[in-house]
Amino acid sequence: MTSARIDPKDVGKALRKLALTTAPEELAFSPDKEYPTIYGVVTDWRIGQETASILAMKDGAASLYTTATFGIIGGEGHEKVMAAAQRCVRVGHRFVARSVKTSEFPYPEDDQVNFFLLSYEGVRLCKADETAIRQGSDAIRELFDAAQDLLTELRLVYEEGTEKEAQPEAPANGASPRR
Repeated sequence: MTSARIDPKDVGKALRKLALTTAPEELAFSPDKEYPTIYGVVTDWRIGQETASILAMKDGAASLYTTATFGIIGGEGHEKVMAAAQRCVRVGHRFVARSVKTSEFPYPEDDQVNFFLLSYEGVRLCKADETAIRQGSDAIRELFDAAQDLLTELRLVYEEGTEKEAQPEAPANGASPRR
């Protein structure tokens, strides 16, 4: 039996697709008072030739997927990440009326941001002009800012983890480690 190997550059794309196509029932999500319409948001925007996708879920799950080989998965184990993810989903509720139902999940074009609202009735899409968002002339900037706040929290957790890995262990006797 041979196992198929996935190209590292395709991992983020596959995880993004999984997030966009998994039914809420499979995640044990159903409408509730705090999240009556949507249970998640995937925000896509271009960074050079690559695309970053931020996943925010109502249970605090959060990840960064990219079309490159970098990503951050599993930020929900950190209180600030969970809070930022949940805030992003709550803000996303405000834009359901602006969105359209979709079964296709394109990456954004240049100077465009795609917001996929994961609703209990299917995925919905809001497209926005990145320049208008950055200039503050599009109300959806609030959702973009919430996704950026989530990205910041994920980045801080990632950096904290890589700093800890780079720190030399102190000797058992309490002496300062040699460098």
